[in-house]
Amino acid sequence: MKLDILAIGAHPDDVELGCGATIAKEIANGKKVGIVDLTRGELGTRGTAETRATESEEARKILGAVIRLNMGFADGFFVNDKYHQIELIKVIRNYRPDIVLCNAVEDRHIDHGRGSKLLSDACFLSGLVKIGTKAEDADGWQEPWRPKQVYHYIQWNNLEPDFVVDVSGFIDKKMEAVLAYKTQFFDTHSKEPETPISSKNFKDSIKYRARDLGRLIGVEYAEGFNVERYVAVDSLYDLK
Repeated sequence: MKLDILAIGAHPDDVELGCGATIAKEIANGKKVGIVDLTRGELGTRGTAETRATESEEARKILGAVIRLNMGFADGFFVNDKYHQIELIKVIRNYRPDIVLCNAVEDRHIDHGRGSKLLSDACFLSGLVKIGTKAEDADGWQEPWRPKQVYHYIQWNNLEPDFVVDVSGFIDKKMEAVLAYKTQFFDTHSKEPETPISSKNFKDSIKYRARDLGRLIGVEYAEGFNVERYVAVDSLYDLK
């Protein structure tokens, strides 16, 4: 199955938090979107790897993504090496996305910046003819494939975006998908330990960041992204 967009995060919930409204909008526009989680989030203070798996599948259904995979890399300890690159190359070549969305280029959590570089490198290497890979569920060698664009969503740190996407009308879908992770986020009845993302302030910040980015471009809500190369347009009139 060829995908239009592959959204990848180091942990379940990264994609929803970073670009949930953007992918919900693209899905509504008829694009085929898949999600890949690098780890099971097993080091998360609240919940378990098993609850994360259930929650991430519920979030997938809410957003309407056609597939969701988990690479099973070690939370907190995966590295950007040949093994991890090859495993991701197999996925990229299998789904042949035009666009890859991935973790912030730098962030509070060490897995985010590391996952960002790992994905960027894997996307480049995936286009090299002399790197041979075989998918586990298919016969024969995979064809090289390099996504046309790799965009990095913004996470904890307030990075300056290179471009923003108008997501007005899709913020509620994003919030529904985020809050599918019931063990992770603000809940007055939870007995779990407090974390930086379990506060009401963090939950509220998801919307007010999107609202502030929207304010800057004259719309209700927006999500920001960083690029690896210049964004090109055909005409000045393409700019909103």
